Amino acid sequence: MLFIIAALVAVAVYFAPTMLQKADITPPATVYNRSGETVAVEKPCSNEHPEWRQAQVIDGVKINEAPSCEPDNPYDIAVAVKGANNVSMQTLMQTHLAQDALTMTDDLDGDGDPDVIRIKLEIAELNGASPDGDFLINTYDIAPGIQPGLWVFTPKSSGMALKNFNSLVANPLLRAPSPVIRVEQGDKVYITLENTHYLPHTIHLHGVDHAWVTAAGDDNDGMEEHPVFPGKSHTYEIQPRHAGTMFYHCHVQTAQHYMMGLNGMFIVEENQPNNWVQTFNIGAGQVRHPSVAVQKSYSQEYDLYYQSVDKKLAKIIQNANDPRLIAHRMSREYNMTESFENYFMLNGHSFPYTLRDAVIVANDNEDIKLHVANAQRSLVALHIHGHKATITAYDGVEQPAGSQITRDVFDIAPAQRLDLRLRTQNNGLDSYGPGLWMFHDHVPTGTTTDGMEPGGNMAILAYKPLLDEQGMPKMHDALLDQVFNKDYYAKKQAVWGEGDFAPLLGEAGLIAPDYVRIVVFGLAAGLAIGLIVLVALVYKRKQKL
Repeated sequence: MLFIIAALVAVAVYFAPTMLQKADITPPATVYNRSGETVAVEKPCSNEHPEWRQAQVIDGVKINEAPSCEPDNPYDIAVAVKGANNVSMQTLMQTHLAQDALTMTDDLDGDGDPDVIRIKLEIAELNGASPDGDFLINTYDIAPGIQPGLWVFTPKSSGMALKNFNSLVANPLLRAPSPVIRVEQGDKVYITLENTHYLPHTIHLHGVDHAWVTAAGDDNDGMEEHPVFPGKSHTYEIQPRHAGTMFYHCHVQTAQHYMMGLNGMFIVEENQPNNWVQTFNIGAGQVRHPSVAVQKSYSQEYDLYYQSVDKKLAKIIQNANDPRLIAHRMSREYNMTESFENYFMLNGHSFPYTLRDAVIVANDNEDIKLHVANAQRSLVALHIHGHKATITAYDGVEQPAGSQITRDVFDIAPAQRLDLRLRTQNNGLDSYGPGLWMFHDHVPTGTTTDGMEPGGNMAILAYKPLLDEQGMPKMHDALLDQVFNKDYYAKKQAVWGEGDFAPLLGEAGLIAPDYVRIVVFGLAAGLAIGLIVLVALVYKRKQKL
């Protein structure tokens, strides 16, 4: 009996199933790996506000069509053009903007538009730790399932920071990147930072014509020695004389605060009569109310804003609530010289979300103006497939015709800005013809999301007939099904985990169980245990006798 038990135990040990089974030289059929989440797969386009895509007029503001999946709120645009003090309360109530977020008064030069512009900015934290539980608050996904901690400048807002009482998602005004700000040459502009954050910050107007001190002799350069502490406010005063694409950012502990997202594009428009410029372009992308000067030379205008995130830095605000701990970890434990760029964003999103709101939508024979800024730590090598664009300005300085360069890769250093003229004339140089042409950073890491590709700042220059009714590119269904999936960027899903080639290119280590092995193990182990119990009972009975 003991010999039989020993033999059964040996058989059970030999056939015991393992957690991982080694694949043979010829890979067996793979099993598609998906997490237990029932919401891993997203619809490519939520189509939440299809009515926002239409060209329309609100309070006298002409707003161009926006065919993309997630168009800007047209009521935000109306307020951004006329100011909260010059639109109806009905319009203002359709936004999250405060009544004093933007006010416009005094036509000083008598040319039909206001020249005294008062802007109020706050600071919002996205994807930060909540003191009320083990979850993030003011959530903002840059890609499916990807929520790095971010800080952003935002126009002063009203109401809740969240979409509604039953949501942890930030309201649409609170998003990356910090808003593109537009003013007109010669305007008297007052920018007030109301520091609603728990750390000190400033606004430095990089490249923007401004005096070193305000009229009252206070700081006007936003340097670290003049921080705006929590609960305090400070107003910067400018009257820019030079038009161009500029920049703004926090200059307190610049290495950290800049990379956390406290930076944005600042554009000074040419002075033109009746030139009501769109002061805020929330989330960058298409400018739906271009300036008078732009409309004279271009059919469309887009802001392209490139950013990167170090997940180690971003995680600091997700692991603590105490400002002292955050300041300690960010300034004394975190070392920027040992950091990495893990997430690469265009207009606040990484692929595939760039397909929702960072697509350039074109028709044949258009001239399109692109303002491009690099807020990454590394170089951007912008490449536009199927087209060659012309550099018209560097860092806000217009180039004479003889110095304007046409090319298909544009090197953009950190904090540098380019203005580009993109022509869609099908002549083999400016354009190769209609299509769904990708544009992206040609530095290889730029098209990855924490190492997963496709990701990063990839986007599409789409000719309008090749978009569906929701503004998503046609002919990409298989790819969209794959990448609009949290499992893909969580690295739980094979790159080619579905389709005809899944057995060859899918998960090599995930194979069907060896049912014979399991049955033999179960029988041997069961018989061995049964015999042991039987022997024990027999022995116990003999002891009683």
